[in-house]
Amino acid sequence: MNAAHSANFGTMGIRDRSPADAVARVAMLARLLDSAFFIPGLNRRVGLDSVIGLFPGIGDAVSAALASYIIWEAHRLGLPRWKIARMIGNLVVDTTIGAIPVAGDLFDVFFKSNQRNLRIIHEHLGMPKRGPREIDGTAVRMDERKQ
Repeated sequence: MNAAHSANFGTMGIRDRSPADAVARVAMLARLLDSAFFIPGLNRRVGLDSVIGLFPGIGDAVSAALASYIIWEAHRLGLPRWKIARMIGNLVVDTTIGAIPVAGDLFDVFFKSNQRNLRIIHEHLGMPKRGPREIDGTAVRMDERKQ
């Protein structure tokens, strides 16, 4: 059983995964970093990026490292260099201003670089901004819905 188990994992490489799997991973990470928690008084969503950024220096570095995974996946999905450059720019702005004590933490609440980068990936792949919706128990894509 152990040999069969290791044989399965040996054949599963990162390149074997579909683009839809990569986009799902990126979407989950972007949501976790930018909008995982709801703050009732502000009526805003914040993510781990804002929370981790409260720790000076290390928090911003960890946040930038996690966010760079999204850019790496975008590169693997074949986005052109100019879109990758835009994504890196979003990350640099978020990390640079986010490193400023207090003001940077407030900036992180409003400037959601990971959601912006996810939107760049979706636009490149021609995907809707949101997933399928259900109407009368049937999943319907956003472009197929009756308006």
